Amino acid sequence: MAEKMPAIVKTKPAYGAELVEVDVPKPGPGEVLIKVLATSICGTDLHIYEWNEWAQSRIKPPQIMGHEVAGEVIEVGPGVDTIQVGDYISAETHIVCGKCYACRHNRYHVCQNTKIFGVDMDGVFAEYAIVPAQNAWKNPKDMPPEYASLQEPLGNAVDTVLAGPIAGRSTLITGAGPLGLLGIAVAKASGAYPVIVSEPSEFRRNLAKKVGADYVINPFEEDPVKAVMDITDGAGVEVFLEFSGAPKALEQGLAATTPGGRVSLLGLFPRDVTIDFNNLIIFKALEVHGITGRHLWETWYTVSSLIQSGKLNLDPIITHKYRGFDKFEEAFELMRAGKTGKVVFFPHKG
Repeated sequence: MAEKMPAIVKTKPAYGAELVEVDVPKPGPGEVLIKVLATSICGTDLHIYEWNEWAQSRIKPPQIMGHEVAGEVIEVGPGVDTIQVGDYISAETHIVCGKCYACRHNRYHVCQNTKIFGVDMDGVFAEYAIVPAQNAWKNPKDMPPEYASLQEPLGNAVDTVLAGPIAGRSTLITGAGPLGLLGIAVAKASGAYPVIVSEPSEFRRNLAKKVGADYVINPFEEDPVKAVMDITDGAGVEVFLEFSGAPKALEQGLAATTPGGRVSLLGLFPRDVTIDFNNLIIFKALEVHGITGRHLWETWYTVSSLIQSGKLNLDPIITHKYRGFDKFEEAFELMRAGKTGKVVFFPHKG
């Protein structure tokens, strides 16, 4: 194995990133070194690339980007006895302390001291990467690497969709970006009907149809609330899943939800949001869930089983595949323009 490797690095506090030759890391105590087989771009990576306000407050360049990953273990550090060389793993990207109030109540997904790959430490946009052994998830040998790398964001979608009953429930999804598309796949695999999607981008509306949406609405051309009411005979949807982070979509979704319905919010909003709590939530007795991360490790078992069942329609969601990192800037710019689903890198060209 070479001593150097290419990696996508946030080298300075400004827009963009660079492809840089860096040292291949060595695993320390409790860590494993993986050969990265597949790694996918997340919205968080895009924020870091764009250097938005959140990234400026959190990221400390220089730092290797990326956190969604699948790889083969090629070396284990001292004290590792649960993972072996040759294991095919994905990684839970939230490193939790196990000691805080939330962790001691088995709420690891909201650990008060969470650290994240590619955010608080070097990430996985490289040929080789370090993963804490406690964060390694063993994959079936026959799972395609591009699917295996999607398990982390798929966990977000699973927790959003399955925060309450979904089978046979009318469902509105706002936002058909990569996470929204995963949400459509999970909702359809779980028996939701009809699945209605509101998305302004024509490219993403077409992807939503391919993934299995029953109805697709352009909110810039028609009133989503009226469209939902027409589809549901005036009842409104039983389940509203918000993936867009758009304040107007939140307001429309709440208005389109039937009294006593369930709401799951995953999209992150760019600013404070003002809504009519009295009429849109309280008087309608809505059940509202905030979704972050994934439940450790319950959600991972659900995600893995859903993929192995063959019921998830993931292929249309993976719209761009790159061998190596040479065209990483193209990948990020396409994602910025809303012209992709999930983007997956296969770092090794051979």
